[in-house]
This record gives sequence, structure tokens and C-alpha cells, in this order.
Amino acid sequence: MTTGLSRIWTRALVPFMALFLVLQLTGCGDKEADQRKAFIDFLQNTVMRSGEHLPSLSEDQKQKFGNYVGDYAILYGFAQQINRAVDSGLKPVVNELSAIRTPQDYLTHREMLRQASGSLGVLAQQIQTAKNQAESSRSTLKQPEDLKTVYNNVYNKVVTQPATSLSPLLPALQTLSQDAVQAGDFLQQQGTNVSFNGAAIQFPTQQQATQYNTLMSNLSANVQALSQAQRLLQGEVN
Repeated sequence: MTTGLSRIWTRALVPFMALFLVLQLTGCGDKEADQRKAFIDFLQNTVMRSGEHLPSLSEDQKQKFGNYVGDYAILYGFAQQINRAVDSGLKPVVNELSAIRTPQDYLTHREMLRQASGSLGVLAQQIQTAKNQAESSRSTLKQPEDLKTVYNNVYNKVVTQPATSLSPLLPALQTLSQDAVQAGDFLQQQGTNVSFNGAAIQFPTQQQATQYNTLMSNLSANVQALSQAQRLLQGEVN
């Protein structure tokens, strides 16, 4: 009798355990859907309106987003790397070039500009490395279609557009800064043979004037890079 009763109880527990597992799985599915919904809302209404400085996540947001915290980390990590690179590499060059308003300024800013322009080559590599890391991490994501559509739009704004804007700009800006340094070096070599009067400059010989005009012509060929860099720093170029 004991053996038979044991079998009856065992059989009765089987459908109950199956129902328990179904409820557990349903609960997990609902949780994931809630996390995804909260993350999509955050991407659309916060990240897309944040400009280049993305917000860090609060502990409450991390709880609400669940595993999607890792998806956001790709965007946030890239933005942080780019912001640091721009602050340390691009801004000093733009500031020095923007301060040159008269011929004599080429003299006074040439050493600081020489030091600052050397970081532009490193900046280009930093941007490429950060982009490669973001692309690699993004390729491993398994996202539902509704999230994937929104995430791709945000990724384009946060990663693709800034990298695309900076990559062609840096070589032109580096050439511009090097030409400005060369102009300063040339004026330094002239010593007291050159005289300054505000925006005017005077040389004792035509040859010197021709050399200077050639340097200015080289500068003008890439001066648009400075305007582009200034707009980028002001947030007008994503």
C-alpha cells in the first residue's frame, strides 16, 4: 500500500512542477519585455536628445534595463573615449589656431601650436580604435527587432556620425597647424628684418614677401578645416 501511495503522489506532482516551470518562464519573459521597453524609452527620449555627452546610468536605471546595460555600455564607452580624445587632442589645436588673428600671432603661438598639433596623429588612431571596439562589441548583440531598429539609429548618431566627421577633418587640420607653425618659424628667422603693424607686415626684400605670401597661400588651402572643427566643438556637427 505504501508503494502505491508513493506512486500516486509522484504522478500528481509532475503536472504541478510543469505548471510551475511554465509560470517561471512566463515571468522571465515579462521581465525581459519590461526591461526592453524601459531601455527603448531611454534611448529615444534621453540618449537621442543628449548631444555628445551621454548620461551615465543610475542604479535604478541599471535595475530597470537588466542585461541591456551592456548594450548601452557600448555607446557610452565610445562617447567617453571620443570626448577625452577631443578634449586633449582637438581642442588645444583649435584654440591655438583660433587665437591667430595678426601676422605677429604666428610668432607668439607657434611653440604651443607645435606641441598641440603633434597630438592630432594620436587622436586619429584613438578614434579608429574606439570605433573598432564599438563595432566589434555591437556585432555580438542579439536584440529583438523593435530594440534593434532604435538602437541602430542611436548607434549611428553616437558612434558612426562623430567618427565620420572627425576622420577626414584631422589630416586637414594637422596640415593647417603645421603650416601655421612653419609661418611662425619663417617670421622668427627674419629677426628684426620684418616689421609688424597690426594686420600689416613689411619685409625688406621682395623675395621674403614672396616666401611669406606662399606660406599664407598654403594656409588658406586648409583654413576651412578650422571652421569645421569649431562647429564640431560647438555641437553643430555630430
